[in-house]
Amino acid sequence: MPLPATDRVLLGPGPSFIPPRVLRALSAPVLSHLDPDFLPLMDDVRALLQRVFRADSRSLTIAVSGTGTSAMEAAVANVVSEGMRGVVIVTGYFGDRLAQIFERYGARVRRIEVEWGRAVDPQRLRDELSREGADVVGMVHAETSTGVRNPVKELAAVAREKGALTIVDTVTSLGGHEVDLAGWNVDVAYSCAQKCIGAPSGVAPLAISGPARERLVRCRSFYLDVKLLEDYWVGRKYHHTMCSSLIYALREALLMVEEEGLEERYARHERHHRALVEGLTAMGLSLLPPEGERLWTLNTVRVPAGVDEAAIRRTLLTAYNIEIGAGLGPLAGRIWRVGLMGASSTPETVLQFLAALESALAVHGHRVPNGAGVAAAGAALRPSMAGA
Repeated sequence: MPLPATDRVLLGPGPSFIPPRVLRALSAPVLSHLDPDFLPLMDDVRALLQRVFRADSRSLTIAVSGTGTSAMEAAVANVVSEGMRGVVIVTGYFGDRLAQIFERYGARVRRIEVEWGRAVDPQRLRDELSREGADVVGMVHAETSTGVRNPVKELAAVAREKGALTIVDTVTSLGGHEVDLAGWNVDVAYSCAQKCIGAPSGVAPLAISGPARERLVRCRSFYLDVKLLEDYWVGRKYHHTMCSSLIYALREALLMVEEEGLEERYARHERHHRALVEGLTAMGLSLLPPEGERLWTLNTVRVPAGVDEAAIRRTLLTAYNIEIGAGLGPLAGRIWRVGLMGASSTPETVLQFLAALESALAVHGHRVPNGAGVAAAGAALRPSMAGA
């Protein structure tokens, strides 16, 4: 098979578009992991991550070699030890994965199970911790499987009040939704490079607050041991061979985040989400979560009755070169997952997707008002486009 020659329109749950500037960074000469010209770039990445996480001045911010799951496991491996009391809020597939990793590292896990498609009520965490307490609480900010945004600020406040450390998954929110580790008193958070940040997968941001650094446990994993990773990132001691090209790309993407400005970036993601919702509503379609619990970055669209969701995805891919995601677990066959993240969150992608979706639905026998989706989204986008 030849290498791909056509750019996909990446509107799934990740990866998102990689901007040309980031792609150019990937082509810079490869340096070794301890090259004196490479180490200052790692320092840049640490500083940029501290700012995008809004972490405190004593925090440790690094990028773990691997995908977001590597940072997820690193977060747990350095905080959770055998016999600890763990509470994990499960609002979807990735909350369940977090609970499984807690269990693998020896925690006695109690799950707060929430209906898929709904956010958790912080009172449920308060009630659970009042009954038995916990050493550490795990939660997903942006649940990629359901399109739900959990109220991390309020949840972290409850956990802190009850004396528990917090581990927060920001894989689908960092760089697209407000994330404020210091302001929310979050202890540990992790993310990925390939979604709202807009870099290739393969390095995964991890942040540990200053206070939490004093409460780390002996890590059973050598590769994911934060103290050994800190020796490499800060102390310049060999630990593993970091991919310099991926660090170049992550640094460039983070520079683009900073140049745009976090508040402006959050507003852009919200604006395009709302335009998408207007378009879908005009087409007679709806999103899974209620309005106040929705992500802007990952939109879960209910599949209309009688429509073959997989057939629509195939048509979007083969006829329009657009990738969207399928539902996971109990939502398989019931939703489409549409990502508007990073460079994939633009007026053009919103309008292109809605036009293609209308056509794909018609091909498979489900007609919607002609042009209504594009017209409604265009009207929602018009004020911001006029001021561009």
